[in-house]
Amino acid sequence: MAEETEPGSLTRVRKFKDWVHDYVSFSPWICSFIDTKHFQRLRYIKQLGVSYFVFPGASHNRFEHCLGVGHLARLMAMHLKTSQPQLGITDQQVKCVELAGLCHDLGHGPWSHLWDGIFIPTALPGKRWKHEDASEMMFDDLVETYRPEITPEEVVIVKALIAGDKTRCSLGTEKPYLFEIVANARNGLDVDKFDYIARDCHAVGDRGNLSISRLISSARVIDNKICYDIKDANQIYEVYYTRFSLHKRVYNHKTTKAIEFMVLDALLAAEPYLKIASLVDKPDKYVFLTDNLLNKIEESTEKELEPARAIIERINTRDLYRLVDYKVFSHADNDMVRRNITPARIVEVAKSGSLEGVDEELVIQLTEDHVAVNVSVLHYGKGPSNPLDDVTFYSKQQPDVGRKADPSDISLLMPAVFQEVWLRVYTKNCQFFGLIQAAYRQILRMLQPTGSPRAPGPGPSGDQLRRPSTPIASNTVGTNRRSRSFGRNPSFSDNAFTTVPPNFRDVSPSRKPRSKRAREGEEGGSVPAKKSRIDGVGKS
Repeated sequence: MAEETEPGSLTRVRKFKDWVHDYVSFSPWICSFIDTKHFQRLRYIKQLGVSYFVFPGASHNRFEHCLGVGHLARLMAMHLKTSQPQLGITDQQVKCVELAGLCHDLGHGPWSHLWDGIFIPTALPGKRWKHEDASEMMFDDLVETYRPEITPEEVVIVKALIAGDKTRCSLGTEKPYLFEIVANARNGLDVDKFDYIARDCHAVGDRGNLSISRLISSARVIDNKICYDIKDANQIYEVYYTRFSLHKRVYNHKTTKAIEFMVLDALLAAEPYLKIASLVDKPDKYVFLTDNLLNKIEESTEKELEPARAIIERINTRDLYRLVDYKVFSHADNDMVRRNITPARIVEVAKSGSLEGVDEELVIQLTEDHVAVNVSVLHYGKGPSNPLDDVTFYSKQQPDVGRKADPSDISLLMPAVFQEVWLRVYTKNCQFFGLIQAAYRQILRMLQPTGSPRAPGPGPSGDQLRRPSTPIASNTVGTNRRSRSFGRNPSFSDNAFTTVPPNFRDVSPSRKPRSKRAREGEEGGSVPAKKSRIDGVGKS
């Protein structure tokens, strides 16, 4: 980081060396917000959460991402201001857009989206809370604590820009296109996405094809909307596709999700004692909530936190929850999958007596605490719709006319479907691997794709679908064979790449306990070393 004086002024500009955008410069006014505990807190929150356990290069934090978004927000606003002076964009409005980009992620909790997407909904069911709400809370507390030079009107504008809600201030009526720079609710094409796609790709080793400077220079306001040159349509499609690809390969990586479940279980085990979820509405406490929460739990000595410490020990020794099975569904099946494939249903089927070839002792021991189910909806940014349908383009021949592009104007090789549902089933104790898979697959055969016609025959009643104890032909369990159970066409086939016998136990006999706690358990002779590390997991 370096400071320099602008020629012809006494204004000191601070420069940060960024590994995505090279040097980025910020004025003393912007730096008065950076130099606060609220913003510096972002140094200790990983941009990709626990993906760092899977991708060692993904060590970047929200701090540098927010610097990048603030930098790009200023570049975009200044480009529109200078290239279209008739818009009347003022220096104050540019500053507000830049500050909104800088502070848009102030409210992220530990491990980023794990906190607001998984932990808070589980720990505080029914509470409507998201990190954007916390960003506004933290921004208000920052202003109240440090009293930077910002007017109440500017505070309102910045918070509205962070939310992407142009109805919250008069600027939204006067210049609604400014609300598409940081948080674009119209089509999701904003500088936040530009930065995190470029930054995350770089961190995980992908070169990427995104030219941010090209997209910013292509931007033009037409009919109060930010539009792009039709020549850049494929580049814009690349932005949306890369977003989907990152979600598929990185953010929702099978091991990332396994560790997320483990961190969730550790936090839930510690919650009755630490009461950390209740801090989301207390900025003076929330400002100290960072990724080091696991370290605090790990170094604790309280007996009440022993279950949480045991799970963290498993993460550190790579004794992770195991992926049992996975399947990709149509987006139309989302509700059906969430309703029918749950830990409770899987355990119910396992104990129904309809599975053959399973270890009955394990059937007795199996509980919901041993099963985790993840359902992720993956899309290009606009749900099942083609996101390019919401992007407005112009051409060199007609620079002041914005219109939607036809597929034949861009490419005929676009996908026919832009959203899918990805199901993963995990076991928290590897000895239940085969049993959980067999139970899950029996449920799968009882389901039918949403909207598909039912084959002639009696078929199952709705009550039978809800009662997995209804037996299914046992020779179909744990195989890849298409059966005609219940007298109708099968709906979903088994995943041949993950099939194991119903009594399969994913245990490595050569693995030796490395921690003192596990070694003492083995020497005591009460339980095997492997089991001593997994007993009690999930008891939240």
